[in-house]
Amino acid sequence: MLPAYISHPDCLRHDMGEGHPECPQRLTAIADALLARGLLDYMLPYDAPLATEAQLERAHTALHVRRMFDAAPARGHVQVDPDTCMNPHTLPAALRAAGAAVLATDLVLGGQVPAAFCAVRPPGHHAEQDAAMGFCFFNNVAVGIRHALDVHGLTRVALVDFDVHHGNGSEDILAGDERVLMCSIFETGLYPFNGADGRSLKDAPNMVNVGLAPRSGSEAFRAAVTDHWLPALERLRPELIYISAGFDAHREDDMAHLSLVDADYAWVTRQLMDVAERHCRGRVISCLEGGYVLNPLARSVAAHVKVLIGAD
Repeated sequence: MLPAYISHPDCLRHDMGEGHPECPQRLTAIADALLARGLLDYMLPYDAPLATEAQLERAHTALHVRRMFDAAPARGHVQVDPDTCMNPHTLPAALRAAGAAVLATDLVLGGQVPAAFCAVRPPGHHAEQDAAMGFCFFNNVAVGIRHALDVHGLTRVALVDFDVHHGNGSEDILAGDERVLMCSIFETGLYPFNGADGRSLKDAPNMVNVGLAPRSGSEAFRAAVTDHWLPALERLRPELIYISAGFDAHREDDMAHLSLVDADYAWVTRQLMDVAERHCRGRVISCLEGGYVLNPLARSVAAHVKVLIGAD
């Protein structure tokens, strides 16, 4: 079986204004890199569906969902957060991004594909139960996880987040849910300015947060994965692994300063695939989060996807 590549043209139409780092060109750069390397030849393309309100409300309050629908402008831009705004195409894009995670879950758990990469935007891991923030409107991966738990009946799901920014929204939604283990790394002292000591913001035992100092580099990142993530994942024995795949920790991305390189993304993906192969028949769903300088973003995603689909 071939893995899935899930995206949609609507995700290109969401635009937060000239010069905004979370731009439509992110997706075209990724698609071009995967095409140039022949990786799309080994993936099945799917159009992301629109997430339903019921699917969104497994991760968000009904008030938040209604607020996003009501805020969608007919023209121009509407600000929902100091660095996050909506244009007339944002709501469909956000619904497609969350819908991609739901479709990926159905495909993987239905046995139609072994793994999936969701090339979607806007990203999601900063969106909390009742708030849009940090370029995010709905928490795509949390919507997918709750679909796996509440619809498919899984009882042990892992979320791994290697975006350079702490996934505060995912933690807000999933902290205390005994069916979920969330493992993350993030740069300390960086947006959203929490979790700096590596502890759960909600003091929840299902969170494995590892804050890394600026310029920690590959060695510290790999040690965090080896010493903290992998033992926790082995104890969980997940039935399915989700990845919040942010690539803004790259040393060429000026949004942060962790100084990772392309090979680190291939390496961490291999560690996660090894866990998946031991415990859940290789079932992994990866959803795009950050990464804002196009060249290193495209290269890093290609390195990640190459391992994810078994082409390494």
